[in-house]
Amino acid sequence: MSIRTILFDLDGTLIDTNELINLSFYHTFQKFGYQFTHDEILAFNGPPLVETFQNIDLAQSEAMITTYREHNLVHHDDYVKAFPNVKETLKALKNKGISLGIVTTKMRDTAIRGLEVTGIEAYFDTIVGLDDVSNAKPHPESVLNAMKVLHADPETTLMVGDNWHDIKAGHNAGVKTAAVAWSLKGEEFLQGYEPTYMLYDMFDLLEIIGV
Repeated sequence: MSIRTILFDLDGTLIDTNELINLSFYHTFQKFGYQFTHDEILAFNGPPLVETFQNIDLAQSEAMITTYREHNLVHHDDYVKAFPNVKETLKALKNKGISLGIVTTKMRDTAIRGLEVTGIEAYFDTIVGLDDVSNAKPHPESVLNAMKVLHADPETTLMVGDNWHDIKAGHNAGVKTAAVAWSLKGEEFLQGYEPTYMLYDMFDLLEIIGV
């Protein structure tokens, strides 16, 4: 059966927030007296902030989250941009009648801001943020919630992301999955989670869909 619904992760998949995320982590760790290598900080990119900071310092995790989000918000618009060919691909998919949704571990308001800054918010029929669910990816709740809103069939739904959480969430929801090779995690790492497809350019989606 052909794909009729595509759900996207946001950061690292559609929009490039990598530098913003790294700078926000560096700022937070510096304030709280922690030092991590660049590679260690890259590993924090993906999971919910509460999970990351609780694992580092449970007692100060709430304050660390607040510091991170304040820094991220102040500098957000200066660093966020869409990855190449994202807008053109989304437009072609919408013209084909494909339902599109966002499934992210960002808070809803911040996700919407990223979509607005990059000019792609109008292409999406639903957004599921971290504050919309009880269980973050890789739990399937966010994927299933988006599918419910879009009246999507698992057989015709594709989950696209840049991290293992996205691929596992798709698998757990019983849908097809696509990983993006421009992920900071690297293609080889993502292949280990057995996505249905590997995208080397966002235009690759059009070939998969048959546009």
